[in-house]
Amino acid sequence: MIYADTVVANISQLVTCAGAKPRIKKAMKEVGLIEKAWVAGSSGRIVFVGQENEFRARVSLSEKAQVIDASGLVGLPGFVDCHTHLPFAGDRAREFSLRLAGYTYQQLAEMGLGIQTTVQATRSISAEDLEAICLKRLEIMLLNGTTTIEAKSGYGLNRQDELKQLLVLRSLANRQPVSIVPTFMGAHEIPPEYKSDHGLYIKWLKEEIMPEVKQANLAEFFDIFCEPTVFNLEETRELAVEALKLGYKLKIHADEFVPIGGTELGVELGARSVEHLINITPAGLEKLASSRTAAVLLPGVSFFLMSDKKAPAREIIDRGAIVALASDFNPGSSNLLSMLLVLQLGVFTMKMTVEEALSACTINAAYALDRQDEVGSIEAGKSFDLLLADLPSYIHLAYELGRNPVKTVIKQGKIVVDEGQIKKYMA
Repeated sequence: MIYADTVVANISQLVTCAGAKPRIKKAMKEVGLIEKAWVAGSSGRIVFVGQENEFRARVSLSEKAQVIDASGLVGLPGFVDCHTHLPFAGDRAREFSLRLAGYTYQQLAEMGLGIQTTVQATRSISAEDLEAICLKRLEIMLLNGTTTIEAKSGYGLNRQDELKQLLVLRSLANRQPVSIVPTFMGAHEIPPEYKSDHGLYIKWLKEEIMPEVKQANLAEFFDIFCEPTVFNLEETRELAVEALKLGYKLKIHADEFVPIGGTELGVELGARSVEHLINITPAGLEKLASSRTAAVLLPGVSFFLMSDKKAPAREIIDRGAIVALASDFNPGSSNLLSMLLVLQLGVFTMKMTVEEALSACTINAAYALDRQDEVGSIEAGKSFDLLLADLPSYIHLAYELGRNPVKTVIKQGKIVVDEGQIKKYMA
């Protein structure tokens, strides 16, 4: 007999995404649908997924078990946002207005705007104030069904403020329900004080801050912005090799603006993911398709930058690469906190099916964070992370636009969003 302390009963449709992890090619369309489903958990883990008859035969409830009636609701795994730049201060609304007037992202960077604007704002804010800002953002994410995120530093670009961002992430992980996977991205940009000597900044990264961050266990992943105007291919390789030596898992911002081989390098070095890929080359696609490196696509970026150029999601999927979707939440190129909107953009702008987009926002996104055995699907043994949406069917996740249908969010077996409102938690 299975014992449970939390039960979600009578789910109209349950998208489990159970089974293969990650999903590729046609398997991305197999979302493990169960009609009239029941899910049971114990101590924050899923112990049963199935229908009522089997539940009655196999599951016994604890004395104070909580039973949630999900009649008329669609259930699915909590969204996994596997690429965000959560800890930053300020905004780039002025830059947004200039872009509307015709300036490109690269032109704004040459004017001293872009990432450097956010660096200045992030350096000037206290850790306490930065944490308060991030807490509000995490609540918005939670209300929209996101239960696990990756979060990158990279807006400090000095010891004090990179550590400040990472320490804020550590504190936030203990203050609110969303699981946070931290990434050190000191290689996000060259800070103004090192503009005349890239090599000296790279030396500082390698010899001082990268070892310090790893020794303090402040980051699991290391990420590099591989672009000719930021870190070129040789510099990216140098930093990536050092990161692997230090024990980081590797991510690379690759082929976003200029195709210089970032995807191929990521595959060669066994990166967990390469991210953006708007300008991926045929050679990069070929290498990616034969690898276990995930392609993290960010449709919000092309949308927010009003660019006709998009990552070729359809081709990447059809060739057999592992595809995940993420928000790239940041102030300059994707001011986006909703994974539901990311899913919709995947469908409407990248020609993905609803099922493919669902797989990309859940189990494949979990794979991109090396969390595929913990989150991203509804199956026994995993964290009880489940959202309930007020929709007639899962197809309506993309069919209905402009509203948030998320009614209930369960994180590790606890209701953290109820009737569309954040439940009180220890903050």
